[in-house]
Amino acid sequence: MEIKFEKYQGTGNDFIIIDDRMRLFPDKDVKLINQLCDRKFGIGADGLILLRDENDFDFRMIYFNADGNESSMCGNGGRCIVAFAHSIGIVKKEYLFIAIDGPHEAIYQENEVSLKMSDLDTFEEGNGSYILNTGSPHYVTFVDDINQVDVFQEGKKIRYAAPFKKEGINVNFVSTLNDGIQVATYERGVEDETLSCGTGVTACGIIYLEKTGREGEVNVNTKGGNLKIKAKKRTNKGYSDIWLTGPAKHVFSGKTKIQYTE
Repeated sequence: MEIKFEKYQGTGNDFIIIDDRMRLFPDKDVKLINQLCDRKFGIGADGLILLRDENDFDFRMIYFNADGNESSMCGNGGRCIVAFAHSIGIVKKEYLFIAIDGPHEAIYQENEVSLKMSDLDTFEEGNGSYILNTGSPHYVTFVDDINQVDVFQEGKKIRYAAPFKKEGINVNFVSTLNDGIQVATYERGVEDETLSCGTGVTACGIIYLEKTGREGEVNVNTKGGNLKIKAKKRTNKGYSDIWLTGPAKHVFSGKTKIQYTE
């Protein structure tokens, strides 16, 4: 079977996106998805996303990590699929779609998408590090200089540490800048450092607001580009009105023949 796909990237976090409204893609074929995401033997991507119809929503987003397994929410992927939806004729300025963690609002502007993330009710703190879920689970730790951190090796140690080994966790290293923060992330499922991670940037931005007592917008620098986080602290606990904003760009279009592997 031949399939059409589009390649998108959001601050270097890249995705294969497929219009699967006809429900033809074999979404249970883990090996196939892994092969498509392989950078040597496939198309190459941090993940694969399917767009499907969904009653009462503009579409449904189904996200798979590069290892081929369906995963939790992907913030940059969410922004990219909105740009993709616009390109295939679902033309709106404001979107409402559903993903694995529930409904998401989004605002489309040319080459930029703002995505409303799930509210954050609570987080854990210990030994100067933080654990929280912003659609995906994240470990956040602050360092003096990200450029002096071996993100792959140090991130892998934490991701495969006993408390996290079974389910996995994304590991974020954060340095403060004069006008915001700098973030580097080791992603589970990709099992490597990625140039950017939307839910990771969101987690780091919220913790930065919490630590500094600041309000409003946080500028976030990643190795793949710049993003912005906005969040409102609740009067009791947690954060709401959380928005992730940044570029979502089309890279190329293609076709490939696939064969079921399972």
